[in-house]
Amino acid sequence: MDWIQKYQLFLFDLDGLLVNTEEIHYRAYCQMCYGRGYELPWSFSEYFRIAQLDAKAPERHIYAALPKLQKEEPNWTVLYAEKKSAFLHLLQEEPAPLLPGADAMLALLAKAQKKRAVVTHSAKELVTLLRQQNPLLDTIPHWFTREDYSQPKPAPDGYLKAIATLAEPHDTIIGFEDSLRGMNALMATAAKPVFINSIDEETKKYFKEKGVATFSSFTDLLSVENLHEE
Repeated sequence: MDWIQKYQLFLFDLDGLLVNTEEIHYRAYCQMCYGRGYELPWSFSEYFRIAQLDAKAPERHIYAALPKLQKEEPNWTVLYAEKKSAFLHLLQEEPAPLLPGADAMLALLAKAQKKRAVVTHSAKELVTLLRQQNPLLDTIPHWFTREDYSQPKPAPDGYLKAIATLAEPHDTIIGFEDSLRGMNALMATAAKPVFINSIDEETKKYFKEKGVATFSSFTDLLSVENLHEE
């Protein structure tokens, strides 16, 4: 793990990278639809491919799949509030654990006293709950949530703000993402991008062919001595 010493600033996504929340998001969308008398016609893997496109992708695809729902409630803000309520309820019943190797990664960076931050489109309310459920997340001193920047991923605004806030002129920066839109945001910055995902082999292959270092988990990442294009 000598590669850790080569970087001064470490940037992380949250959902699906550090914390296992993706299936809970999926179940919350299913509950939102069910509460309206509809069935979400997607498997989890189908949902994941849609959700990673951009922040408005679930809205577009749910309305396209369920036109009667759109006619019944054309205001997505209302439906999203129902999804958010379902998600928070599920999360309170079933806490979302850290993903494999995330605990070891965070402990190593804390011991090395590296600068580190989370850049997420999740709201502060959700972030607070996830941190309460996973106290090791509190070892990360800097958090940039959706309230802290304007355009969500795949726009790089959140990462650019984190870099502008935390990086010194000669810092070497590395970032970690688990989704297509997150990687597109990260790759628009000066950070070295690393893709970590155990679900989406298609996107992993896509980035690997572009020369990006890709891993299934932080456990796999921490097993390499020198970080290069895998």
